[in-house]
Amino acid sequence: MTAQAGRKPYFIVLGNEKGGSGKSTTSIHIIVSLLRDGYRVGAMDLDARQGTLAGTLAARQAFVESKGIELPLPAFRPVFRSELDNRQEVEAQERERFDHAVSELVEGGAEVIVVDCPGTDNFLSRYGHSFADTLITPINDSFVDFSMLAKVEPDNHDIIKPSIYSEMVWEARKTRFNRDRGKIDWIVMRNRLAAVEARNKRDVGETLESLAKRIGFRTLKGFGERVIFRELYLQGLTLMDVKEANIGIAMGLSHIAARNEVRALIAAIKLPPAMAGDRAELVA
Repeated sequence: MTAQAGRKPYFIVLGNEKGGSGKSTTSIHIIVSLLRDGYRVGAMDLDARQGTLAGTLAARQAFVESKGIELPLPAFRPVFRSELDNRQEVEAQERERFDHAVSELVEGGAEVIVVDCPGTDNFLSRYGHSFADTLITPINDSFVDFSMLAKVEPDNHDIIKPSIYSEMVWEARKTRFNRDRGKIDWIVMRNRLAAVEARNKRDVGETLESLAKRIGFRTLKGFGERVIFRELYLQGLTLMDVKEANIGIAMGLSHIAARNEVRALIAAIKLPPAMAGDRAELVA
């Protein structure tokens, strides 16, 4: 699987097991940002029946067609779960479907493949995780979402043990290493951060940093709770499209801050040097 001149595509996987954390918003902003940086981007939705990413990209295509405006679009491949009964046959079919989608994207020239995983634990999700060069796990900034990563003591927030999801990521890391000696760079992205300093925010941050050292991930300040994200999402648009799409939104300080959050996320992804050297700055 090579994009060009023997180069393996770079996989960015979006995964968690809890809805409402901003995973889909994060996915579309990564895809569009990289497209605007000049990358050839492929996108895969492993929850094709739910079709959240598929729906977002369809809305984006519909906007392009209805407005007659050219906006960057990725090559897209949905991957459906198997409906067979035998577990071994299910896994074999889902593995084949995933590999076939990747091959098609690579043959089309994809340098980066963004994989949106379902919010459930199944073979297809685990298989997708095992391809990650960078795994991004968005969580809301609360101990409710923290439980997806680890179980903690309610009184002092001491870590009791990693969660089932964290153990799954560990297994994905072992699978990845055994396949090609590759490593997964795991980023936990704290979304919907409150604008003011609060005790809960501080406690979550401190506990996350403690867990990060224990199970091996980086933390990143993610997207704030901003209306602009919800306004754009329904049309498949991102903050990178506001000026070009001409949808009547004036860029205020809140929008600029939101764009900076997107910039920080893209900068945190450790793309290979040869590819990173060709990147252009995001348009201000």
